[in-house]
Amino acid sequence: MAAELVEAKNMVMSFRVSDLQMLLGFVGRSKSGLKHELVTRALQLVQFDCSPEVFKKIKELYETRYAKKSSEPGQPQQHRPPEALSIHSSYDRGSTVARTSLSTPNIDYPALYGKYLNGLGRLPPKVVKPEVRLVKLPFYTTLDELLKPTELVPQNNEKLQESPCIFALTPRQVELIRNSRELQAGVKSVQVVLRICYTDTSSPQEDQYPPNIAVKVNHSYCSVPGYYPSNKPGVEPKRPCRPINLTHLMYLSAATNRITVTWGNYGKSYSVGLYLVRQMTSAELLQRLKTIGIKHPELCKALVKEKLRLDPDSEIATTGVRVSLICPLVKMRLSVPCRAETCAHLQCFDAVFYLQMNEKKPTWMCPVCDKPAPYDQLIIDGLLSKILTACEDADEIEYLVDGSWCPIKAEKERSCSPQCPILVLGSSDINGLLPTPNGNGENGKVTADVVDLTLDSSSSEEEEEEDDEEDDDDDDGPQPKRRCSYEKGLVSAC
Repeated sequence: MAAELVEAKNMVMSFRVSDLQMLLGFVGRSKSGLKHELVTRALQLVQFDCSPEVFKKIKELYETRYAKKSSEPGQPQQHRPPEALSIHSSYDRGSTVARTSLSTPNIDYPALYGKYLNGLGRLPPKVVKPEVRLVKLPFYTTLDELLKPTELVPQNNEKLQESPCIFALTPRQVELIRNSRELQAGVKSVQVVLRICYTDTSSPQEDQYPPNIAVKVNHSYCSVPGYYPSNKPGVEPKRPCRPINLTHLMYLSAATNRITVTWGNYGKSYSVGLYLVRQMTSAELLQRLKTIGIKHPELCKALVKEKLRLDPDSEIATTGVRVSLICPLVKMRLSVPCRAETCAHLQCFDAVFYLQMNEKKPTWMCPVCDKPAPYDQLIIDGLLSKILTACEDADEIEYLVDGSWCPIKAEKERSCSPQCPILVLGSSDINGLLPTPNGNGENGKVTADVVDLTLDSSSSEEEEEEDDEEDDDDDDGPQPKRRCSYEKGLVSAC
């Protein structure tokens, strides 16, 4: 095995950029970067994850390359092994190992497959089948792709199908999982997750579970998110389709793991993929947004001017637009004003609560306009952030045409005191009309005459005498109704 690794490393070191890209693309690794980066990536593949299929591919690329060289015009048709190459220092300490010659089939590749303009031969073009792609999830950073999205193929006509999958983790992947921090008890931040989606190659697909799904890891069933309860009659409950964490049921060693997906075959086609991911928290996403997502105040000011610019086709001139400093999600004052770049409004929501809510139940919908507001489209409004610091005693502001702003104070509640004056009962000045509102009080307000009933006790003494007379005549029969002593002088105050 050690000799094969040394041989594979020597072959990789002799590859050109195109060969390295073909090798990395074969295993689903990134093909971008300079040549030394591609070489380092390919050597890591050989060192830590060199399966028989990978080794076979390396030999195929090596043989194809030197077969092309030997078939060029004016070159002898025999293969001459290259000189010994020094291995990458991070793997074999810079040692020099002679490479053994590889036997190559006597095939004239250029004559068989045609030539490029530069005279080099080429392999027949492969029919590349479009691959199923899954949408990127903000709370999951993909570290490795353990299994590309693979279609679940029914084996018979039964409604309930089972699809097994066997794989093993590399030592590096095991170390990543073991050394990762815990998000909560028993849940690591680095996880092996299973993602399921529709088999559709037209666009990146969101996670979607098939009916009757069950996932078994080795000898234990894994919990799958249940349905959200529905309070509306006649509405089917929805199921949150998220990546399924398999880490706690896997063998964190070189042993192979067996995963069995049970699913309902009802006509729709589904694909499954396995990924090594790092789960992020809302606090980490907020910190990342603060680092790369703040929009400069001057750019925000220019956007305000653009919104309020006079439209020649419009008959209504807009002189200002009001923006609330209260978050529409939690009805609290904004702390981190945020909105999506795709939104047409200036109103912001609080990024802290928006990320926390999507961490629990991911919808990524703007609470202002109810349109998609994905994480990679979010920006922090730098102008409104400065306004929140400078204006602490207002809950609303107004942007003006020139890009400036002014606070809008909350209107004071109207006084509940009566607007009509209080009249002196029994006054000789009453003529049956209410006084005009043009009074001579202070600040032009109508002065109200207030009567202190405790100062005049004449009316109360008269009432006491009448009550005494009524008590004396109780036995003589019903008394006539009392008449109000100030009946003639009574005028309505309102």
